[in-house]
Amino acid sequence: MNKTHNSRTSLVKGAKDIAMEAKRQAGKNLSKAVDRASDEYSAQRSYNLFHNDGKEENDSNSYGQVDRHYDDNAADDEDVASSDATEGHDDEDEIYEGEYQGVPAYQDEKLQAGQMALGQFAGEEPKSRKELENEQQADEEELAQQYELIMQECGHGRFQWQLFFVLGLALMSDGVEVFVVGFVLPSAETDMCVPNSSAGWLGSIVYLGMMFGAFFWGGLSDKLGRKQCLLISLSTNGFFAFLSSFVQGYSTFLFCRMLSGFGIGGAVPIVFSYFAEVLAREKRGEHLSWLCMFWMIGGIYASAMAWAIIPHYGWSFSMGSAYQFHSWRVFVVVCALPCVSAVVALTFMPESPRFFLQMGKHDEAWMVLKRIHDTNMRARGEPERVFTVNRIKIPKLLDELVELKSESGNPVLKVLSKVKAELQGIWSTFMRCFDYPIKDNTVKLAAVWFTLSFGYYGLSVWFPDVIKHLQADEYASRVKIHTSERIEDFTFNFTLENQIHRNGVFLNDRFISMKFKAVSFINSSFLNCYFEDVSSVGSSFKNCTFVDSFFYNTDIDDSKLTNSRVVNSSFHHNKTGCQMTFDDDYSAYWVYFVNFLGTLAVLPGNIVSALLMDKIGRLSMLGGSMVLSGISCFFLWFGTSESMMIFMLCLYNGLSISAWNSLDVVTTELYPTDRRGTGFGFCNALCKLAAVLGNLIFGSLVGITKAIPILLASCVLVSGGLVGLRLPDTRVNVLM
Repeated sequence: MNKTHNSRTSLVKGAKDIAMEAKRQAGKNLSKAVDRASDEYSAQRSYNLFHNDGKEENDSNSYGQVDRHYDDNAADDEDVASSDATEGHDDEDEIYEGEYQGVPAYQDEKLQAGQMALGQFAGEEPKSRKELENEQQADEEELAQQYELIMQECGHGRFQWQLFFVLGLALMSDGVEVFVVGFVLPSAETDMCVPNSSAGWLGSIVYLGMMFGAFFWGGLSDKLGRKQCLLISLSTNGFFAFLSSFVQGYSTFLFCRMLSGFGIGGAVPIVFSYFAEVLAREKRGEHLSWLCMFWMIGGIYASAMAWAIIPHYGWSFSMGSAYQFHSWRVFVVVCALPCVSAVVALTFMPESPRFFLQMGKHDEAWMVLKRIHDTNMRARGEPERVFTVNRIKIPKLLDELVELKSESGNPVLKVLSKVKAELQGIWSTFMRCFDYPIKDNTVKLAAVWFTLSFGYYGLSVWFPDVIKHLQADEYASRVKIHTSERIEDFTFNFTLENQIHRNGVFLNDRFISMKFKAVSFINSSFLNCYFEDVSSVGSSFKNCTFVDSFFYNTDIDDSKLTNSRVVNSSFHHNKTGCQMTFDDDYSAYWVYFVNFLGTLAVLPGNIVSALLMDKIGRLSMLGGSMVLSGISCFFLWFGTSESMMIFMLCLYNGLSISAWNSLDVVTTELYPTDRRGTGFGFCNALCKLAAVLGNLIFGSLVGITKAIPILLASCVLVSGGLVGLRLPDTRVNVLM
């Protein structure tokens, strides 16, 4: 009996212990669920103060699912009386503020969204695409507001300045590429013996490469990411720019420079999109304007290097007569250094967190934002500041491509299929730039980009060519003319320059180690003359007669003997290739110095636009700068001297730079994240197309008339400025 009683007592005591333990476990799990829900509510409330009442209700319902998830877990734990030990937790486990906890909630949300799409919930019909697009638009607006608050918490500091200088090097490379064309063109075409019919192709082919590159890389950056596309495009530019300095044929050189331009074409659209996405609204206009200064620095760098390197023709070597490496090739190599530096520095920078969020990569975006926050806080001397963001809104992805091909398929076909898919994606994104409500903005931006580029690049070509035309007229006015001269038994061992010899007779004369520069012999006779080590640039022999003459190591060939007779004369060891300009030619220094002054003149405009961008507004600066630039063109009527034309060039560049800076900012802010690179790339491609047309049209008018270039540039710039004033003001916009 006692034994039975003891057993019953032990059983009751054990049941009581089990009940107490279950109650304690249920209370502890319920407390944890409440703490989690409280933390999530605090984080939600911190980044959703901008919501209206309806939005708060929707969000509370959405996040309520997560709370119910934790409550259900608590109930399950109470039923089975599971312990912390079985789940790998301790009683002392704590969740600190700022600790990364966002992934589980979003996994559940994705699952629920997928169930709804498959029709798993009874009584609910699948949503139409229009409804899904409206939801996506609402999500993107919510994300834009939340992202602005996150960037304000991250602050503006060391990280932004590091990225500023890295992207500045990339933008500097674009400026260098534009100026390299003009500086290399005369020397490259002379060195490679390019006929006049093919001259000028270098400038056009580079701009065409940049045009296609801007559209391709800008569109691809919306698919693959800002950093990755910028790295590939800059690497393409650096490789082919370096390769172009060694090739000897003009066609191969054009091909390399075209691919180099194709690579650097992606710099401008990606750089501004990339940098804008790590800036808060109140910092965006000013710091994007400061970033524009690197384009000017690239022009100054190219001008200074050309001034220091190209005229030094002794900086060259040759391997026989087939391979020549002159100083302009050294200049091409030096101009590739900013691009190489940008590639190296960019490898240490992260991808744009805004792009990650747009692509649904919540974890990667959170890590980058935390890095930005921690870098800036450490620089401020506040390393203890915690990044308090737990969860970030992610817009719904409507169009997801699924790879259906087998992994064991033909690798070539897989690559081609991948390329085709990416190109189709770029085109699809481009067509979306013409959807409501940004269609009007795209058309207006295209008009402003085209008109500003047409006027700017057209006059940029016209100004130097007019200065060269004035120099040529002044040089021709100092020509010395010799008529019916007779020179016998004389040794020419000095330079003959800017002379015309008509009906002359040269008998038993020796031309040894000398140079002809801009010398013309017309209806002259050379009898028993000796030519050794003679170079001639810009010189010709028209209707001349050579009798019993000997040529050794000279560059006098059929191209310089126009309608001339050669009787009983011989040519030995002729120089191959075309001869560069001479060491005593200082006109090259003057051309580079003029470009240096024109580039330096934009410095005041850069500073003014950066300081006033957020004060007077983007549109006022854009329209005002273009209208003033158009008005300044009328002062070209008074440009009758070199000094006056140089002053006009500096004035025009200084007034137009504010329009470029404000246009870059407006274009970046008007397009949403999923189309920002594509839209900017399209506008920049139009810019390069307008540059080609401007070069051709304005270049053909040099020396013919001033009226047409002045009126054309003025009308184009003023009309573009008036269109720019009709664009929406983006000063208070957050990045969509």
